[in-house]
Amino acid sequence: MTETTLFRLLAWLSPAFPTGAYAYSHGLEWAVNAGDVTDGTTARLWIADILMHGAGRNDAILLRHAHRAAHFLSSLLEINDIAAALAGCRERQAESLNLGVAFARAVRVWGGPELPGEIVYPVAVGAAAGWHNIEEDATTVAYLQAIAANLISAAVRLVPLGQTTGLQILAALEPSILEVMHRSRAATLEDLGGCTFRSDLAAIRHETQYSRLFRS
Repeated sequence: MTETTLFRLLAWLSPAFPTGAYAYSHGLEWAVNAGDVTDGTTARLWIADILMHGAGRNDAILLRHAHRAAHFLSSLLEINDIAAALAGCRERQAESLNLGVAFARAVRVWGGPELPGEIVYPVAVGAAAGWHNIEEDATTVAYLQAIAANLISAAVRLVPLGQTTGLQILAALEPSILEVMHRSRAATLEDLGGCTFRSDLAAIRHETQYSRLFRS
């Protein structure tokens, strides 16, 4: 990886990149309200499950296929349609689409192809990285780390947790992130699927939660 591509990857997946990711908790807000997540240990286990068995794993697979299809618009559109259909509820779909559209709009500063008008977040990141020749494995790790960091940030605010606890969770999730990166390398689109029922229910129930800080 060159210094230029490293700079772009760090910029695009920085918390400061204008996607509005801080506004989404992926159902974690309901999980805290319901008592499923109460401390650093339960927050770590909840996020690890999402990464390894839920949206994190699926996003890694979708990102890799979008990366490989970056120069083939018809293939990219097919991947994007599959990604949009995977959402388990309205808020999850809105989360991924809103983040993807915001990312696609912001990344145009660096040039590149015109991405589809409604594009799912991992597909947008994968396509942009592929077009800019940013290494696939590095993009996958950076993306998963960014997802984990955003969920940890939400947990720090919601539980609440201290900043040190948040960092301990991120450090503890490193093996999970690397495992998903390695396992997703050879995965096909037929391998998409998840097994995080409680997280899916949390996202559904968040839609009717009485008091909310987050959009999902």
